[in-house]
Amino acid sequence: MERMASLMPILLYIAVLIAACSSSSSEAAAPATSFKDNFDIMWSENHFKTSADGEIWYLSLDKETGCGFQTKQKYRFGWFSMKLKLVGGDSAGVVTAYYMCTENGAGPERDELDFEFLGNRSGQPYLIQTNVYKNGTGGREMRHMLWFDPTEDFHTYSILWNNHQIVFFVDKVPIRVFKNNGEANNFFPNEKPMYLFSSIWNADEWATRGGLEKTDWKKAPFVSSYKDFNVDGCQWEDPYPACVSTTTKNWWDQYDAWHLSDAQKMDYAWIQRNLVIYDYCKDSERYPTLPVECPLSPWE
Repeated sequence: MERMASLMPILLYIAVLIAACSSSSSEAAAPATSFKDNFDIMWSENHFKTSADGEIWYLSLDKETGCGFQTKQKYRFGWFSMKLKLVGGDSAGVVTAYYMCTENGAGPERDELDFEFLGNRSGQPYLIQTNVYKNGTGGREMRHMLWFDPTEDFHTYSILWNNHQIVFFVDKVPIRVFKNNGEANNFFPNEKPMYLFSSIWNADEWATRGGLEKTDWKKAPFVSSYKDFNVDGCQWEDPYPACVSTTTKNWWDQYDAWHLSDAQKMDYAWIQRNLVIYDYCKDSERYPTLPVECPLSPWE
């Protein structure tokens, strides 16, 4: 927490700079965001609500159950974006997940790209955890602090996915870059189409301080909010969609999307210096032999 306090003036400064930036040319114009057009409820429909105009969607968690939704379509490569406002107040033990996966469930052969927002006690910062699975194998976690309070307003969380890299963005700032090596491998998910999901659930066995802080059910229901779903991707059609073999026609798989721009590299470097809490590639106790993807440079 001392580190967090010392960083606050810098965090506020960068938040102002980011808010002042104009819209990135790499982000597609938002399509219609009707929930019914894009999503299905996965479970507990009585824990799902919308605003009166249907533009904001709410998932709630209580002691009985959480709730989740998934896209009707699956995609292979593209740009995927959503605005979220996270559970406020005492949210210890609560996880809001926003992720892509090849299936509805934790199957043994799934591919998956994760944003997980780990709740905390009041006054302590949220942590954001990302992870990458291929063929059922994950263990590629990174955790970051954020430079803003994600419970006060909506912020944009995005994934750029092509055959060269996977980039996790927060408000258009790249916080994590996961590169491919251009060869057949067991770490970069690029063969299977994925749905996009979001859910809220109880994970107090591990989510906050390794499970030491438990969910306070007297504070329930815990509510996460969503709006402005945006996808510009290759929609899957069996046996395979035509755009997979001609992806360079799409901005998200043209040369400029194969690596970070100079401006993005500056933002990414700042994030790496100041906000990374955990990086599996630096956990030699957990991985005495470095995973094969770790030496790949995010700068290239």
